[in-house]
Amino acid sequence: MDEERLAPVRGFSLLQLAELSQGALPREVVDDLVRRANGGSVPVGDEEVIGWQERIVPSRFEGRTVIVTGAASGIGRATASRIAREGGRVVAVDLSGDALGQFAAEQGEAVTAVVGDITQIGDVERIVATAGAQIDGLANVAGVADDFTPVHEVSDAVWQRCFRVNVDGTFQLTRAVLPAMLSAGRGAIVNVASEAALRGSAAGAAYTASKHAVIGLTRSAAFMYGPQGIRVNAVAPGGVATGMRPTAASEFGQQRVGPLMALIPPVATADQLAASITFLLSDDGVNVNGAVLPSDGGWSVQ
Repeated sequence: MDEERLAPVRGFSLLQLAELSQGALPREVVDDLVRRANGGSVPVGDEEVIGWQERIVPSRFEGRTVIVTGAASGIGRATASRIAREGGRVVAVDLSGDALGQFAAEQGEAVTAVVGDITQIGDVERIVATAGAQIDGLANVAGVADDFTPVHEVSDAVWQRCFRVNVDGTFQLTRAVLPAMLSAGRGAIVNVASEAALRGSAAGAAYTASKHAVIGLTRSAAFMYGPQGIRVNAVAPGGVATGMRPTAASEFGQQRVGPLMALIPPVATADQLAASITFLLSDDGVNVNGAVLPSDGGWSVQ
């Protein structure tokens, strides 16, 4: 890759790149590169310092049950992991049974895995039943990208898939958890929107419209349920180093969006997004309701 293609990860350390590569860039290769550039030696001691460090807050979610969708990978996995490590009980939801099962096994008793499809009412009911009578939080992370097609090129399949997962699934699970939260008189819901919910130049028409709908759902619910002690907020990620990669099926769309993509801030890690999401889910976000938090490295102010 040349310098331009690597620009989005220019803020990452070599060790972070090795981890994110999932074996494609082994640690041994990184050490060899450093050795060549550093007179034959690899620094010892401070090479593990990689800038931002996750800081676990013990017991922040103690006694809390939180449902996290998209928990088998990326932002969902990082969010579920952080809640579990901060003392919470997590109902982790994903379609990918193998990856979800592996994650749950790594986390231990704090995480209960539910393989399910949030677009299917039966699966939504099963998720809520697994959580039980007490549901303190919901992180609607699961989502799908589009293919950067503009309106005149969007296929029915792409449009329907984006809305089915990003909007219908988020709506159905939110609707399902609200009775428990209303009964308890408290709760926190965080919807993962996108930079595409804040502008028209970050994705194709289907994804952009679906994420704008997520913002509308967030604000309506925040207004309706705020007096009942339920906070509903959204996080709008920019570029994040996860496995969800949009395809570029449209030359027309790519010509419009491509030059702007080259100007975006460096991508974030999933752990950094989890920090934003868990802040809003926790009591630290006590006075935040109906907000859209751009966790995007400043992309939204460009």
